[in-house]
Amino acid sequence: MTLQQLKYMIEVVKCGSINEAAKRLYITQPSLSSAIKELEAEIGVELFIRTPRGITLSIDGAEFLSYARQVVEQTGLLEQRYLNKKPSRQLCSISTQHYAFAVNAFVNLITQSGADEYEFTLRETRTHEIIEDVKNLRSEIGILYLNSFNRKVIEKLLRESHLTFHPLFEAKPHIFISKQNPLADMNFVTLDDLQQYPYLSFEQGEFNSFYFSEEILSTVFHKKSIHVSDRATLFNLLIGLNGYTISTGVVSADLNGDNIISVPLCVEDHMQVGWIANHQIQLSKQARTYVNELKSVIQEYGIQLQE
Repeated sequence: MTLQQLKYMIEVVKCGSINEAAKRLYITQPSLSSAIKELEAEIGVELFIRTPRGITLSIDGAEFLSYARQVVEQTGLLEQRYLNKKPSRQLCSISTQHYAFAVNAFVNLITQSGADEYEFTLRETRTHEIIEDVKNLRSEIGILYLNSFNRKVIEKLLRESHLTFHPLFEAKPHIFISKQNPLADMNFVTLDDLQQYPYLSFEQGEFNSFYFSEEILSTVFHKKSIHVSDRATLFNLLIGLNGYTISTGVVSADLNGDNIISVPLCVEDHMQVGWIANHQIQLSKQARTYVNELKSVIQEYGIQLQE
């Protein structure tokens, strides 16, 4: 077993493809495949499950990856300390629903990393893809919410994927609207108040189940409904069409400007927002730092953390 083989494995997991990893590593695909197979033969463990659709980590592979990351990280520290090498390139990948606080924490992670070189990834993406990303270790951490409607379905998926949900905070539902929206001066709104306004939500692709909706009350009928794929488009439509969306109520003026505000939505429901990770592996130093930054940012918004 060599350090190079461990680095190869980590890159394959990161890319989700041997072909893509080979390109990133500047070696041929057969050479990379051979190196991985030699590692599997030496340790007597099948690290990857190979199918016509591609490769995914096996259960044993997920455990091995945890140790491999620790070895590579510690080797970098040894080289830096005793061989006067510059700090190793820092890596971290996060998948999240569309939350401003998740972006704030990511900014803080990068700002405070102090690294000369890094490669961090933040994916604002669909709910099912967040689970798949963390399951297959393309991301170390995923951020999503649970509520009374989706909890049983999402928790079943998490169990099957060897993922654990760690609560961050509870939030009462709010709507996000433009400051110019006629509802902007109200202390709270009801579903009846919203009927004439366009409802904006994040589309979920082929997994367009009510249970994967990023917005609560996903089964409620809306006369005017628009699906979008990114946060910038959604906010532009909130302003341009006097539309609304439903979320946690946590909005960042620094990231989204001061044209978007939140107004409490009067419904009997709440959201429990948290982060997920594979319980079979140990988080990297960067991922642990990101979780701490998440908690700090949430507290800065005046929200009480759940432990």
